[in-house]
Amino acid sequence: MTRPPEIPSAPQMSLANWTMLIALSILWGGSFFFTKVAVAEIAPMEIVFLRVALAALTLHVVLRIRRIPFPATIAGFAPFVVMGLLNNVVPFGLLTWGQTEIASGLAAILNAFTPISTVIILHLFTTTDRATPLKVAGVILGFCGVTVMIGAEAVAGVGDHVVAELACLGATVSYGFSALYARRFRNTPALVTAAGQLTGSSLILIVILLATGGVGFVDNWPSTPVITSMLGLALLSTALAYILFFRIMAEAGPANVMLVTFLVPVSAILAGALVLGEVLQPRHWAGMALIAAALVTIDGRIPRWLMARRGTSRGRI
Repeated sequence: MTRPPEIPSAPQMSLANWTMLIALSILWGGSFFFTKVAVAEIAPMEIVFLRVALAALTLHVVLRIRRIPFPATIAGFAPFVVMGLLNNVVPFGLLTWGQTEIASGLAAILNAFTPISTVIILHLFTTTDRATPLKVAGVILGFCGVTVMIGAEAVAGVGDHVVAELACLGATVSYGFSALYARRFRNTPALVTAAGQLTGSSLILIVILLATGGVGFVDNWPSTPVITSMLGLALLSTALAYILFFRIMAEAGPANVMLVTFLVPVSAILAGALVLGEVLQPRHWAGMALIAAALVTIDGRIPRWLMARRGTSRGRI
């Protein structure tokens, strides 16, 4: 009797992967500072377009310098357009619109559903990225950590703007499906995937902007601080960030890279304390402790070691 083929398990995070994930959270946490400066003179959707377009242009220059080929056919490029739609255009649009109706704190908490949505979608549609008890417990702990860190007052208005809240949750579902779709790029260099996704996003966004009235920054050239912030947002928080994002995804799987959603609020709050002198409150420390426990739980090595040691101790009794 032949044995059925074994289903390969999802890859585990290495130390290098965790280091890249933390670096990614810092880059995306810093995007809040860049955006806060830029939004004073540039409209939100224009910021999104400039962010992805400048990043895409930069990555194409790097591809050309390094002589790395990029898909030159419609069939080869089309998957990147889909990825850009799922991972950039749809979630950015839903979150941007949602935050016009609800507070940013509530939006951040709702955005923390991303790892939960990703775990559910991957469990339903794959055989390799299945939900495990440790993974489920970890994402719940992480969501609780984000909620505690941001503050209970942020959820006080839940239900007042149901459509906007559903829009933010819809963004997390789009991220989850983007993680599912991104599995096809595991054997594609992260630089190519990042450039392709951002190029696809840029093409979609320029069509949307032209259809809704064009771009205003052409007539009103932004100030030097705003230009500097846009360059930081495009080069650091987008181009470099997505290279790390797709490299982690290729090496450790889509579910693991989405854990960055738990770390971004931590990076943003710590940056506020270090750069702006903001005071860390007890709820910040409590939230960060819960998020740390979540990541340890999801990683699984320490819990499995403790359970194995406990089993060995019982065997000696």
